[in-house]
Amino acid sequence: MFRPADRLALGRALDVARDAAATGDLPIGAVVFAADGTELAAACNAREATGDPTAHAEVLALRAAAAVVGEWRLTGTTLAVTVEPCTMCAGAIGLARVERVVFGAWEPKTGAAGSLWDVLRDRRLAHRPEVVGGVRAGEAAALMREFFGRTPCTDRD
Repeated sequence: MFRPADRLALGRALDVARDAAATGDLPIGAVVFAADGTELAAACNAREATGDPTAHAEVLALRAAAAVVGEWRLTGTTLAVTVEPCTMCAGAIGLARVERVVFGAWEPKTGAAGSLWDVLRDRRLAHRPEVVGGVRAGEAAALMREFFGRTPCTDRD
């Protein structure tokens, strides 16, 4: 269920995503917020910039947030990301004990939060965050369309 703060959180992630596009990376942005709404960390995709295949926005934001918090458990946090997380990122989100995941555009080719797979809500896992998809989906999908010149993500609501 959408919360009033979800649109603002996605707005911040969209701003971060625009930074990735400027560097030639996929325009995906992720921001980790503490339970009180304070921003802990933000990151954009940096695979091209770093040559690191794991440098997805979500993974980088989780690493930075863990450094701020002082431990790997990000209990009570919300992760806002412009595009539905992939399986690698979904695994990292679960392992970090993120409480909520709010994302923009659905990704039917690689999405692991309800599109292709639903890793984040798999009942066999010990930790399952609340997942809210489709927040500001049109804006998030537009960034991807601009980058690719086609429609890799959908903006279904």
